[in-house]
Amino acid sequence: MNVVTPKRFTIAEYHQLIELGFLTEANHIELIRGELIQMTAKGTPHTVCSSILCRQLDRLLGDQAVIRGQDPITLPNQSEPEPDVVIARGRDEDYLAHHPYPEDILLVIEISDKTIDYDQTTKLSLYAEAGISHYWIVNLPDSQLERHSQPYQNAQRKFSYLSKEISLSNQSVVIPGFKDALLDLSRLFPESALA
Repeated sequence: MNVVTPKRFTIAEYHQLIELGFLTEANHIELIRGELIQMTAKGTPHTVCSSILCRQLDRLLGDQAVIRGQDPITLPNQSEPEPDVVIARGRDEDYLAHHPYPEDILLVIEISDKTIDYDQTTKLSLYAEAGISHYWIVNLPDSQLERHSQPYQNAQRKFSYLSKEISLSNQSVVIPGFKDALLDLSRLFPESALA
């Protein structure tokens, strides 16, 4: 009996598809655990939040770290997601040869509206499995920031984070690795500031 299975891609094969022109930025594709995943189109609140967040992080951190917006990171589980924001060690030039690896990454941030369930399950598990120490979800529907830390694997071999903290839109939070850098959440949730 023949069993039909999907074709899984390695990171090298994925890069080859890009180099050959089969995949372009217009395709909005991520490689997640060897599968090509169509990314959801970003709405206006998502885009505005992303812009504000990157601007704030740039002001707070300056040249102390690399701030990447919607650029790939390379994970050992045959994945190359494009998180909304990544804070990585070093300088931009350090990533000419390759995208940041988990050991380079201080923080991954996903901005969630339509993708909230996916970001709270699939992406959370993906980043925990890769050993990403800090994963934040800017939860636009609930106007709150979900801060996950301490990745682990449970007895059923599933990956998650031991710690989850919720911060509300009227609070400020410390950026991991930068004890003097406080991120003002009210700027990320402008609609909640009007309520």
